[in-house]
Amino acid sequence: MKATLMNFNLQRIIQPQVLKRGDTIGVVAPAGPFNKAPFDVGIKLINEMGFNTRIDPGVYERDRYLAGDDVHRAERFNAMMADDGVQAVICARGGYGAMRILDQLDYDTIGRQPKPLIGFSDITALLQVIQLKTGLVTFHGPMVTTLAQLTAQGRQSWCDTLTGGQDFLTLFSDLRVLKSGTAEGRLVGGNLATLCHMVGTPYGADYSGVILMIEDVGEAPYRIDRMLTQMKLAGVIDGIVGLVVGGFEDCGRFDEIDELVLERFSNMDIPIVAGAPFGHGRENRIVPLGVSARLDTDHAALSLLEPVFQEE
Repeated sequence: MKATLMNFNLQRIIQPQVLKRGDTIGVVAPAGPFNKAPFDVGIKLINEMGFNTRIDPGVYERDRYLAGDDVHRAERFNAMMADDGVQAVICARGGYGAMRILDQLDYDTIGRQPKPLIGFSDITALLQVIQLKTGLVTFHGPMVTTLAQLTAQGRQSWCDTLTGGQDFLTLFSDLRVLKSGTAEGRLVGGNLATLCHMVGTPYGADYSGVILMIEDVGEAPYRIDRMLTQMKLAGVIDGIVGLVVGGFEDCGRFDEIDELVLERFSNMDIPIVAGAPFGHGRENRIVPLGVSARLDTDHAALSLLEPVFQEE
């Protein structure tokens, strides 16, 4: 029996303002601590793109495997999202810890002052719950400590996306078609393990009517199987209209993952594609989440159907 969960289609979409060169991007650490060397390189890259950065001194805190205790991380995140002088917020790193502060976030203020929030991996928890609670479009994409890992094309795409220069007519193309079809729905998702861990909590989602995207890293095929099986048994993915499989780095052979995905979704008549350039690899394109999208296997492409940002 399916639990009563939040549904993405019950919220109206709130688009953030597009970024301009000279705008300030605030940096927060709502999950794990980070190594300073890649962090400093990431800040330099953001500055070289023409943005200012505001680094909360609290990002350097450490509490075991967390970037400070829960109250500290939640307070600093809320403050940055509410800061009128900050036009976007990027997370320093994922790791673990975002789920621990979900009950301490100021969703009312976040919804009233919409700005791009950027992150992936464990930050999936924040991206998903903020969408569900406020309707705000969030951005699954590289964080400060992972910007240097991207290809030059990936960094350019990151900048172009946030400044409105990315053409979203075709978000992804040349995908591997695992199951044919066409579907339209809100594009949501992110890190599979994080999505799975939120099942059964007050922050879990009913994915009915959405195009779900998934990625992960360092998970053996049987663990990916277990996570997908748990979500299926919980009934939360019964109603998805399409599936986009991104990177599964260090998770086994791609064909093995493709076969596993096909097996788990064999009873669903939905389009499924794989090889999308997002996840923990060097090809980690920034993806707006919460907007309506179209998955079309005739063209092996995923495209967005509505504006990502507020119109000027």
